[in-house]
Amino acid sequence: MNHQEKPSQDNLTEIIEFVLLGFADMPHLQWFLFGLFLIIYIIILMSNGTIFLITKMDPALQSPMYFFLANFSFLEICYVSTTLTRMLINIGTQRRRISLVACATQMCFFLLFGGTECLLLAVMAYDRYVAICDPLDYPLVMNPRVCIQLVTGSWITGIPVVIGQTYQIFSLPFCGSKQINHYFCDIPPVLKLACGDTFVNEMLVYTVAVLFVMVPFLWILGSYSKILSIILKLPLATSQAKAFSTCSSHLMVVVLFFGSAIIAYLRPNTRHSEGTDNMLSLFYTILTPMFNPMIYCLRNKDVIMALRKLLCK
Repeated sequence: MNHQEKPSQDNLTEIIEFVLLGFADMPHLQWFLFGLFLIIYIIILMSNGTIFLITKMDPALQSPMYFFLANFSFLEICYVSTTLTRMLINIGTQRRRISLVACATQMCFFLLFGGTECLLLAVMAYDRYVAICDPLDYPLVMNPRVCIQLVTGSWITGIPVVIGQTYQIFSLPFCGSKQINHYFCDIPPVLKLACGDTFVNEMLVYTVAVLFVMVPFLWILGSYSKILSIILKLPLATSQAKAFSTCSSHLMVVVLFFGSAIIAYLRPNTRHSEGTDNMLSLFYTILTPMFNPMIYCLRNKDVIMALRKLLCK
């Protein structure tokens, strides 16, 4: 993000809409991309919707771990729909204009769902920590009331922060180009279009990223380091494998999501390709939510059994 000198008032023009340029440089592949992303979106809806359904219907999946997984699957649907539906409309209609209000709304919900996902993954790590490190007190510690409070806190904690950050960004004057070199209204490409010094906004982005990305990530690492130390003390190899199998799916999801998000928002501000930024964003906004249900299903015997019972009905 470059710091620009504040332009004179005469050079300022009020921008009431932007143009999303994502994938516009591949005109001959538009219908292929539309079909590809539509298939991906359907897969995400069906797979996450199925996990949400079976965790609510199957009596064997009524533990706190699956309560959090159901909320996570619903969150993934909301998270992906914020960006992918607009991208499908843009590619399908070739009308890439988006109003300033719609752009701000998309950014606000994207940040809200993204922040909620970080916090919810941390809550899921805490659930595994209590289950393995303090199994006798697990039913008492992770009672239904606490589970609901943890999920509710994950959803609402970021609301005032996200609204304030979005308001601050879109209160900036925009001048010159109104073309966003991205497929959705993300913070870095929008800030590039702002006039004047954006240093305060950039520092706020890093601060929020540390609070909502790095802090939960470090919490998860701390939880799993403790879990690993407990698992290694178990007497039998089979007991170790069984204990770790309940965590491996969640750990893989954490690595995929946090790894790409940290690279995108917390790497140094050096010269790098915008195409690379777009591909990285594509990974943590679309591909990771598509892989998550597969990871949970393939590595969780209870989910596989519940899915088989649902399909046999």
